[in-house]
Amino acid sequence: MVVLAVLAVGYTLWMAQGVILPVLLAMFFALIGNPVIRLLRKGWVPRFVAALLVLGPGLAGPAVLAVQLVGPATEWAEQAPREARKLARQLQDLAKPMHEANRIAEDVARAAAGEAGRKVQIVRTRVDDPYAALTRTPRLAAAVLAVVLLTFFFMVYGENLQRHAIALLPGRQQQRFTVELLQSIEREVSRYVLTISLINAVVGLAYAGILYLLGFQAQEALLWGTMAMLLNYAPYVGPLIGVCMMLLVGYIGFDDGWRALLPALLYLGLHTLEGQIVTPIILGRRMALSPLVLILALMVFGALWGLVGLLLAVPLLVCVKLVLAQVDGMQGWARLLE
Repeated sequence: MVVLAVLAVGYTLWMAQGVILPVLLAMFFALIGNPVIRLLRKGWVPRFVAALLVLGPGLAGPAVLAVQLVGPATEWAEQAPREARKLARQLQDLAKPMHEANRIAEDVARAAAGEAGRKVQIVRTRVDDPYAALTRTPRLAAAVLAVVLLTFFFMVYGENLQRHAIALLPGRQQQRFTVELLQSIEREVSRYVLTISLINAVVGLAYAGILYLLGFQAQEALLWGTMAMLLNYAPYVGPLIGVCMMLLVGYIGFDDGWRALLPALLYLGLHTLEGQIVTPIILGRRMALSPLVLILALMVFGALWGLVGLLLAVPLLVCVKLVLAQVDGMQGWARLLE
């Protein structure tokens, strides 16, 4: 029964990701903005206005950044396949003797099987839907609008919704315990998400500055700094993807073999400094998570929800750990995640 229940929940999470992911992303962004809203509320700013003050710059910043990154991202997307094919040809030249040996072995095998004179037909199939982009664009716009609206409503009405839900509990002691538990979890998770977001932003800016000093154009350096910031939300997996990408970026940007390795090496050094020194000092052991549990969570949520699952895996795992740490009798499970 437990196995069947786990499979049913996993299948439901995968099938309903169109509904679940906007809600989780909205809660994630609301958690980032809640500490700022609490500060504004102490200055007697209405919650509605405080949510607008937080959400407005929060939307304007990524929009301005996206406008700045469209040009270099498009240029790199056009240039990268050519350079990748060029690199693949060079690797093929290195492996040419092995391919020749494989080809000779295949010819001998075909001759032995009596298929040497048989004509080989190659059938190419291509499915090219010209309306695919037109159908995907409204869905993407609707999903982004849903996330924005849900984030705003979570910021404004989330506290009232929580209060009315707690009022449904039968006893005052249960209500008081639930209120304290939810407030503690919300405060800790908000602080964690905001801190991680600020650390990742600093990492992205620092790496963009490093690339600019290496001779990259400002917009291109900002593009890869933004990519480093986003990849840093997925521990281990994100930096591994980042190192591979920076190897390709260095190969495209520099002709010299040693200089081509600099972007990847500097990215790896910056991530090591952040992951081993900066983040443990700022967050401490309370937010520490087991690397094995992190990898398993990244695999599960990545398989369920793709890139968004990789970004949400760590915050969701932190939420689970904090809930287990606050509930009596479940502290052992919380220590299991450390």
